[in-house]
Amino acid sequence: MFPELRLLCFEDLTVGLSETLVKTIASSDVVGFAEVTGDRNPIHLSEHFAARTPFGTRIAHGLYTASLISAVLGTRLPGPGAVYISQTLNFRAPVKIGDTVHVIVEVAELIPERRRARLACTCKVGEEVVLDGEAWVKVPPRSETEKSPLARGAAG
Repeated sequence: MFPELRLLCFEDLTVGLSETLVKTIASSDVVGFAEVTGDRNPIHLSEHFAARTPFGTRIAHGLYTASLISAVLGTRLPGPGAVYISQTLNFRAPVKIGDTVHVIVEVAELIPERRRARLACTCKVGEEVVLDGEAWVKVPPRSETEKSPLARGAAG
């Protein structure tokens, strides 16, 4: 389901480089997120309650969808060793149980002197944008990345 780890250093990044994760949202994902966070809002957990809302059915937590961005940042772009600095989120539409979310993260800007990358983040269900925003991350240079256990083949 989730991609294998990919270790990139700052020097590997270019504007336009992107990574996509595809995840179909299961009821168990939403229930698990509720358990971990304590957010037991019935719009996420009770079909009976959710049927009486404008959505008509259960929806995933917005921050669960956003956490899929974190999965991309921590595993693929830029990957292990990157430090999340900030994230903006715009929730555009609900994500329902059974929806397949495409999470696209793209390098939008690089600041070499600070080893920072601004990443455009978009989550779509079909052609509809359900969440967008941007993340800032600090990315280690090759000199630090080569010292990583992942770089030495210790991953897995």
